[in-house]
Amino acid sequence: MTAATHSSLFPQDPDGSQFVEPPRDADAVLDGLDPEQREVATALHGPVCVLAGAGTGKTRAITHRIAYGVRAGILQPASVLAVTFTNRAAGEMRGRLRQLGAGGVQARTFHSAALRQLQYFWPKVVGGELPRLLERKVQLVAESAARCRIRLDRNELRDVTGEIEWAKVTQTVPGDYPAAVAKSHRDAPRDPAEIGQIYAMYEQLKRDRSVIDFEDVLLLTVGILQDRHDIADQIRGQYQHFVVDEYQDVSPLQQRLLELWMGDRENLCVVGDASQTIYSFTGATPDHLLNFRTRHPSATMVKLVRDYRSTPQVVHLANGLLNQASGRAAEHRLELISQRDAGPEPVYTEYADEPAEAEGTARRIRDLVAAGVPAGEIAVLYRINAQSEVYEQALADAGVPYQLRGAERFFERQEVREAGAALRGAARFGGNDSLLDDVVDLPSQVRAVLSTKGWTTEPPTGSGAVRDRWESLAALVRLAEDFVRARPEATLGDLVTELDERAAAQHAPTVQGVTLASLHAAKGLEWDAVFLVGLTEGMMPITYAKTDEQVEEERRLLYVGVTRARLHISLSWALSRAPGGRASRRPTRFLSGLRPGSSAPGRGAGAAGGGASERGGRRKRRGPVLCRVCGTTLTDAGEMKLMRCEGCPSDMDEGLYERLREWRSDQAKQLGQPAYCVFTDKTLMAIAESVPGDDGELSRISGVGGRKLERFGADVLAICAGEEPVGEDEES
Repeated sequence: MTAATHSSLFPQDPDGSQFVEPPRDADAVLDGLDPEQREVATALHGPVCVLAGAGTGKTRAITHRIAYGVRAGILQPASVLAVTFTNRAAGEMRGRLRQLGAGGVQARTFHSAALRQLQYFWPKVVGGELPRLLERKVQLVAESAARCRIRLDRNELRDVTGEIEWAKVTQTVPGDYPAAVAKSHRDAPRDPAEIGQIYAMYEQLKRDRSVIDFEDVLLLTVGILQDRHDIADQIRGQYQHFVVDEYQDVSPLQQRLLELWMGDRENLCVVGDASQTIYSFTGATPDHLLNFRTRHPSATMVKLVRDYRSTPQVVHLANGLLNQASGRAAEHRLELISQRDAGPEPVYTEYADEPAEAEGTARRIRDLVAAGVPAGEIAVLYRINAQSEVYEQALADAGVPYQLRGAERFFERQEVREAGAALRGAARFGGNDSLLDDVVDLPSQVRAVLSTKGWTTEPPTGSGAVRDRWESLAALVRLAEDFVRARPEATLGDLVTELDERAAAQHAPTVQGVTLASLHAAKGLEWDAVFLVGLTEGMMPITYAKTDEQVEEERRLLYVGVTRARLHISLSWALSRAPGGRASRRPTRFLSGLRPGSSAPGRGAGAAGGGASERGGRRKRRGPVLCRVCGTTLTDAGEMKLMRCEGCPSDMDEGLYERLREWRSDQAKQLGQPAYCVFTDKTLMAIAESVPGDDGELSRISGVGGRKLERFGADVLAICAGEEPVGEDEES
């Protein structure tokens, strides 16, 4: 097989369209397929399972399979239903099939196919027209919450709506929702019992108003096919061959619908990659793909591992990530083999702080553009959307055009606009605002104002809209802290002016430029150059990934990011958040043994994401934090501060804890800062539990850094010893 680039797989005519004329005979459809793709294309009978790695031409294989069957007279176009998960993917499949001479084949999403069937059969089964489809369920969820006397803000509303969608695609009824959440270790945005109440009321209101939602489309279709065998037989007479793309993403409800479509026949071809399962929070599960051979013992199994997208260097990194994986999906991982010529090695860069990381990334992108790489063929990928702001700013400062995918621009987000309005009002009328009476410095003023908009010292648990909102507000707090470092005399009014200028500079019309996107939004896309940024513990894997399976999904998310790159791949992280901050961050554990200077998992501290800095001297390695009660490895930041699991018994000296709190309150007043700026509650609890006797013991407590040890250590140790604190006037 000759090496091929991403574009040479599909011959193009001068205007850029692909497959200019349909092949004249069936065998011509097979021309240009590699041996495994050809095996897929000619396997037209019985169950077929295609395990297709990233960049291996899976869409090419399955569209040529359908076209070959049609051209050979084995498949009737109208009898084939190909389903996938997005309208974009379905549209691409329809276009390829038309160009291959198989234009009569139906290629649709699960919802689209089910809706057509439901609209056709509803008058026969129920009578009258199909109930109106609820385009946006948020308003009805809001009304349901109000009727249950439960107040939800805008972000909680979005999260609860997502929970209802998850419950329905996993076929969980309202009464079973709390138990299902507990069983799946899911982080619910509210008390599961409350969400169960809202869910039940939501279903009642839909029935009262004769409306259905998108999940009902699948549920009702399933119900009709289960109850009406005559209709099920009619559909099975229409569709006799099924193809399912991205099969690792099917939900239990979609799998049930597929089974009802098929009946007892086995003319099914599924395509997927368990290593790209990154949507389990929506109800997707790779179990159906992994169990396919068990359900269909006679299935033809084909593996596509020839990677036409990425260079050997990128593929080597991707394979290395999965070689460290565990769990069921990892047992079925595919070892990719690049079909491209060699390219540049992955670039690993350690930066001192986040602004330096963003500026360094922008400089490298500018150099690539100057070297001839189109800006539209470059992407910056991050874990959460709130990370975009610093890269938006850095690219704007470097004069590099960019576009956001899957998210609003930072300054266009609702919570950022609301925060800007609150800061503007505080700057104008702050002298009459009691909220600002006890705060002096600019960052404290910003924290005080944004606390009215949902910012708190500790992030909310779990993911979702509430967490997204908090991350946006936290980004504004960090921006204020960075701004005052650059301009120590700056006022709140100066900061507001800075924010307005940034917003105005980045409201320019969208142009073809560098893509900024979250890793989830990047699925299914590819670029010549990919920059994976912010790869630190706590961000990758994300803090709220606590179970082994959640951590493994984070690894798969990084794998998806790496496999988006064709030629250039850059991975970076920052040791501290802000310039001059303590270098306490560690690179993600997922790169241990892969990046230069790091140890493979299981061989020293590298397993925990430590290792030598690629830019400068070696740093002290820190192994995993273990619970001092039960010995479990701790991953939650709050538990790591306490050095024990939240559920393990505490031996805290309550009296000592109260004395520490009183001392902290006095210190905070003297400094004109919030109490948490001295020590957080969790750090005080850890001190009261461990009762350190010297600087060494105190410094080992999470949250007590070198500067705080120097500033507050003598006082804390005195209090722990039952003595009076040294006091500010006696400090060295």
